[in-house]
Amino acid sequence: MEEIIKNKIYEKLDDADIKVEGSDSKYTVYVNSQEFEGKSIIDQHKIIYSILDEYIKSGEIHALTLKTAPKK
Repeated sequence: MEEIIKNKIYEKLDDADIKVEGSDSKYTVYVNSQEFEGKSIIDQHKIIYSILDEYIKSGEIHALTLKTAPKK
């Protein structure tokens, strides 16, 4: 599932630096992307939640912790 999460995020944020940790439907995802420049943390998280929505709704991702920031 970690690779699926990374690939889905890369599809929308191709410049992103991504790290995924976790298992058993509980993941922590770290994402740095230029797309986040000027956006609030809430808006950054909304982007990631929208990308992973199908996996959250299906239960494949049950708990998701996000750490996001603009790419430096």
